[in-house]
Order: sequence, then structure tokens, then C-alpha cells
Amino acid sequence: MTTYRTHYVKDVTPEMDGKEVVLAGWVHEVRNIGKIVFILLRDHTGIVQVIGKEGVVSDDIIKSMNLPKESVIQVKGTVKKNPQAKVGFEIVPFEVKDINPLQSNIPFEVTGKVPAEIDVRLDYRYIDLRRLETTSIFNIESTMLGAFRSVLSKDGFEEIRTPSLVEAATEGGSDLFQVKYFEKEAYLAQSPQLYKQLAVIGGMDRVFMVTPVFRAEKHNTIFHLNEITQMDAEIGFANHNDAIMELKKVVKGMIKAVIKENPEDLRRLGVELKDQKITEVTYKKAVEKLNENGVKMEFGEDFSREHEAAISSIFGDVVVVKEYPAAIRAFYSMPNDADPLLSNSYDLIYKGIEISSGAQRIHLPSLLESSIRSRNLDPSNFDFYINAFKQGAPPHAGWSIGLERFAMKLTGMNNIRECALFPRDRVRLKP
Repeated sequence: MTTYRTHYVKDVTPEMDGKEVVLAGWVHEVRNIGKIVFILLRDHTGIVQVIGKEGVVSDDIIKSMNLPKESVIQVKGTVKKNPQAKVGFEIVPFEVKDINPLQSNIPFEVTGKVPAEIDVRLDYRYIDLRRLETTSIFNIESTMLGAFRSVLSKDGFEEIRTPSLVEAATEGGSDLFQVKYFEKEAYLAQSPQLYKQLAVIGGMDRVFMVTPVFRAEKHNTIFHLNEITQMDAEIGFANHNDAIMELKKVVKGMIKAVIKENPEDLRRLGVELKDQKITEVTYKKAVEKLNENGVKMEFGEDFSREHEAAISSIFGDVVVVKEYPAAIRAFYSMPNDADPLLSNSYDLIYKGIEISSGAQRIHLPSLLESSIRSRNLDPSNFDFYINAFKQGAPPHAGWSIGLERFAMKLTGMNNIRECALFPRDRVRLKP
């Protein structure tokens, strides 16, 4: 496999009894009970017991096994079938090599026997990633990303890449990180919205992307980050119902992929995941049902966290709410044909939290200008956006999914920072 290993732990089986293997990883635990030394060797796929028994292996091997926890090692040995071992086998070593002896103490207990605060774990994220529970989160995220790309690619979408540096706000917001760009002022992109629309206007028709976005919002919650990974799609010659259909297909595909590809990770995290029905309701119906169930809400309000949790309780774990009042949605959301006070916009709520938002976009320049004015904004400040629709823009719709927030609910985590490899929030800029 590589110079340092022939197998990962997960690839070794009891049926390989008597076969020589080379494993590499970290010392998870060491137990010395006199004539026997046990090492639990951990790589990112699992843990296996390495057993050094006096009379079976040399004294030098036994001596070499007395290592501090989290030492990085290579073990050459023979697979020995053992039904009493947790994985059904163990490794009898003929060489144990300390690849890079520890030079400082490990900041917290990786085994989890002594709990560590999340801030301590994030300060030493490169150690925290050795925890199998943390590994499982990112194994699952990798599957989610792969399924996102796979479903859309099969449906004729092209993956594109868009800038993270922009000259002006793409959504008209004020919560932007400003940066110096040579002689100009620039901003970190808060959304790829404009660029994916430009791609569709340019004739690419069906596009998607995975991209970082940045929001300079001064929040301190378990649901928000200031840099997130956004999974976006845009469809030309489509309305909101077309986009919702694709969104539902993608979300179901991502959940199914995790169920299929990550059963051990789900087990390790204590999560039981099932293929779930996606319910589709109007905003009006959602408000009515909330009030019927004792959760007070006025028509025209946006959903609070309490409302979102109640919606999942009433309608099921996965719910698409569509046709919000235009006044509470982004200015570029297309008014509804049947009622212009409503918009062709929608959110997908998963297990009590909004993980995706989208809309049919206004592609008519005069209507876009009118929508901007209705919010007491000056259309001239949005010339960069409006002008894109003056040279043959087709009807189009799209959405975005927040990877970390979706993963947070899917993996059963209580804090979104657990689902960002190196999270950026109001106070954290390292590691």
C-alpha cells in the first residue's frame, strides 16, 4: 500500500490468520501485565490489539512495546485469529518501530476516558482528529460531498469554481469581511449567488459548486460559523418547483449514501439513520399547523429556531417549506404568479433546523429594480447585478446547502464547530 503499511486495520480479517502484515498508526493504549504487553494500535479506520507475550516474541520486542500513548508506530507482525478479541484477531509482532518519538505531552486524553472541552480540542485539532469519533464525522462529510457531486453530475450538472474575492456585496448585505486588494478594497464572498447565475445566463444551464463563503456576523451560537462550506446548484429554464425537485433528490441521495457507506461511523457516533420521506408544504400551511399545535406565530414572520423544531415535529424530519411572503425573503426572489405578495422561495428543514435555502430568481430587470426599491434600496447600487439580466437572461432557480449544518444534524452533534475541520468563528483564527 505504502512504504510504511501493507494494510489498514479495517482491511485485516480473521481469515488472514497466519499472514504477515505491516500496520502503522498511533498507540491508543498500552497495558503491561508482567509477561505480556498489549498495545492497541489505532489508525483512522479502527483499532487492533498487538500482543507481545514472553516466550512468543523476543525480549527486545516486548521492550520496544513499552511506549507512551499517541506514539506514532509501525508494526510488522502476523495475524492471529482470536474469537475473544474485539475484532476477531490480534497481531503478534516481530518488529515494533517508534517512527517519531514524542517530544512533548499530549494535551488531552484521545481515548475519551477523560473528557476534554471542545475549545481545548479545537486548539489542538490535529490531536482531536485522532479520536475515532472525530474521524467518523469527517468520513461522513466526505461521503456527503461525494454523493452531492454524484447525483448532480448524473443529472447533467457541471461543476464550476467561482471567486472568493469580490468587488462588492453579491447579495446586498453589509456583513462582509473587507480585505486589501492591491490599490482597491475588496471583500470575501458571502455567497456565489451572482456567479452561478452568470454561468446559467452564459448558457451553462445546469451548474453546481462546493465553495467556502464568509459572513462577518458577530454571533456566538452553536449553529453558526463565519466561514462555511456551501454546496450550491443553479438550473436554467426552471422555476422553484423544478429546483425543489432536484434539491429533494440530492438530499435523499446524500442520506442514502451515508447509510450505505458509513455504517461503522454511524454506529460509533450512536446515530441511527434511515432513508426518510421529504414532505413539501407551503409557508401558509406551516404557519396554520404551528398555531393548531400551540406554537404561536403570525403570518409574515420568519421562522425562529423554535418554529423550525416544531415544523419537523409536525411534518417529519425532512420538510420543504415553500412560497414564503416576499417581504421576508431576498429581493431577488421571484414573486408568485398566483399571489405576488408571496415568493417562489423555499427552505429545507432537517431535524429541526434549516439546512438549505433557495428560490426562483427574478430574471426580468424592471421587476428586479422594482423589488429593490420596495426595500428602500437604491437600484443604482446594484447595477453590477441588474445589468447581467439585460442581455437575454432565462428563467432560473437554485439553492444552497450548508455542509457543516447538515452534517451537524446528520451526525447528531450539538455544536456546528464539531463539523468544520478547522472552524472559523468570531474568536477563532487558528490553528
